[in-house]
Amino acid sequence: MNAFRGSEEAHGQTTVGAVGRNGKTEANSRVVREPLTEELVKNHLEGKHGVGAIPITKENECYFGAIDIDQYDLDHKGLIAKILKFKLPLVVCRSKSGGAHLFCFLKQPTQAKIFREYLTEIAGALGYAKAEIFPKQDSILSERGDVGNFINLPYFKSQQTMRYAFDDKGKAMNLEQFLDVVEKKRTLVANLENINYGESREVFADGPPCLQNYVSVGKVDNNRNIFLSQCAPYCKAKYSDNWKNSLEEINQRHCAPPLPASELVSLQNQYQKKDYFYQCNIEPNSSFCNKEVCKSRKFGIGNKSDHAAELSGLTIMLSDPKLVFLDVNGGRLEITMDHLQNQHLFQKACMEQLMFMPSKIKETDWVTKVNEMLKHAVQLEVPRELTVDGQFYDLLETFCTSRIRAQSSEELFMGKPWTEDGKTMFMINGLMEFLRQRNFASFTRAQIQERLKKLNDNQECNGHKNLRKPDGGRTTLRVWWVPAFEGVEEQVEVAESDIPF
Repeated sequence: MNAFRGSEEAHGQTTVGAVGRNGKTEANSRVVREPLTEELVKNHLEGKHGVGAIPITKENECYFGAIDIDQYDLDHKGLIAKILKFKLPLVVCRSKSGGAHLFCFLKQPTQAKIFREYLTEIAGALGYAKAEIFPKQDSILSERGDVGNFINLPYFKSQQTMRYAFDDKGKAMNLEQFLDVVEKKRTLVANLENINYGESREVFADGPPCLQNYVSVGKVDNNRNIFLSQCAPYCKAKYSDNWKNSLEEINQRHCAPPLPASELVSLQNQYQKKDYFYQCNIEPNSSFCNKEVCKSRKFGIGNKSDHAAELSGLTIMLSDPKLVFLDVNGGRLEITMDHLQNQHLFQKACMEQLMFMPSKIKETDWVTKVNEMLKHAVQLEVPRELTVDGQFYDLLETFCTSRIRAQSSEELFMGKPWTEDGKTMFMINGLMEFLRQRNFASFTRAQIQERLKKLNDNQECNGHKNLRKPDGGRTTLRVWWVPAFEGVEEQVEVAESDIPF
């Protein structure tokens, strides 16, 4: 709990399903509005129920963060070798799908926005720029009920776990060894600024970070054409008339072996004829990307970049209607399902809340993006009274227990509820009128009847009751019933008009 100190407002729970053909484990994630307790962590370690921690606090600070590499066939040993080369203060844990969670633990809390910038830089330097960064938000809308996103804790079922941490040799560590390493690798944010990425801080310092990350791991061999194609627009922007010589120098210095002269000349001629721009979306460029830093570089993507919104961290608050929180370029957006359905509404929400208007994309691409986010969305529980069902049940309880209830069974004729033998009976018209007077019109009569049935364990809950009429005769009255609300008496002042009939 000390290692994964984070939000004190909520925690995450994940129900693991089957393993898909792509090797990825299906899971249903939800956020519970209760703090992460010792009992919950104990159950996690014993394999009873998996839990996750939310790194960001309501003050928008972090004590830990993570890079989530969602790649089930990941070369963990190769990744660890890169981490050791750069002397990164990371602890590598195997994720439930066989990928990796690269945890970074801090000695002191720091602002999420700053921490995310360093974790993003590290992810790009390792060649995993597409990995998710935790915390996912620079800040959360805590005053609106937002709590952020969680990451699953390692060591589920710790005695026989598949979510273990690796040591420097790529061997699995037990839980005690992991916790020892956490303390040894705790770091300060200032130390993240001083990480040595080899040549990357000096070469291409005014250009795209992907070029820096290319050369930081050594000579370029497998992707020389792609690397030099990315270097060409940089050289043209920086060196103008002398760009061809600069590109040739880069080829000789950073490619092993250098690209043959004939291929280099062909590439130079291609870029001479046309001003091609950076190829940000192809591999491995995209895996080494850091778009926000690139925008700030003198010879980076700058204003020529599109204004597409980077979307992630979809959280759906299970209220009625549903409320949605979404990360847009690191900022937190509060929207509804209507905004996800309509790009124009989404643009307007971004302008109003983030002072940013994203460019539209093809409608089919938008549908694909939204469906993918919905598939992995985290559900955020809310108090019952924020749901329509909760409002109905609260009003039903008030109806059954307030002062309008009948003093004798004969008052059922008046639309009042009557309790006997553990059941509260009433005419459906009496309940409908009571709900109408409370401005509750969310359910039809049929929907109300289904919920009454649910309260009776899905058994039939209506029938006829024989009653004495005011004139002394007897008749039968159709009534509905629910289990009596034991020991509850609503002290509600009821006006004469509140009596249904």
